[in-house]
Amino acid sequence: MRLVLRIACLLGMVLGPMPSIRAAEPFLVLQPHGKAQGKSIVLVSGDEEYRSEESLPQLAKILSTYHGFKCTVLFAIDPRDGTINPNRLDNIPGLEALDSADLLVILTRFRDLPDEQMKHIVDYINSGKPVVGLRTATHAFQLKGSATYAQYNWNSPDGGFGRQVLGETWVKHHG
Repeated sequence: MRLVLRIACLLGMVLGPMPSIRAAEPFLVLQPHGKAQGKSIVLVSGDEEYRSEESLPQLAKILSTYHGFKCTVLFAIDPRDGTINPNRLDNIPGLEALDSADLLVILTRFRDLPDEQMKHIVDYINSGKPVVGLRTATHAFQLKGSATYAQYNWNSPDGGFGRQVLGETWVKHHG
């Protein structure tokens, strides 16, 4: 196992970061294999620190291949050129996939999404379906552009998305 990790680290250093790739759609859909067919997971990436645009597709591949879930991975997309850009805080197209999802996995940080995108997230939350928040999801949103969903801001008086949905909001940085 250590040898595999060393080889993976070496390849990562040699090959560098993943290149920008434009796809026909601004999201990734992995079809199910096996026993959980019919169940759908939407994985939402959008952070500029922890590379969720790289890790969530890998998690989706595991979930679809070995556990049989249909997985849709959504990314922060730069609308100017259609590339994945984690520094783009205000655009995660494809959130309508949540309308029929069975599980939301979210790893976002300080996103400032427009109302038409936030609506799909809020409707999903209000449906009572499960949410798994990873890493920075405690401070998933910092909505500056609209007051409609301000209650989900990480620093809202009631703790925002983090406290309302996951149990706690972001408190401070480690160290």
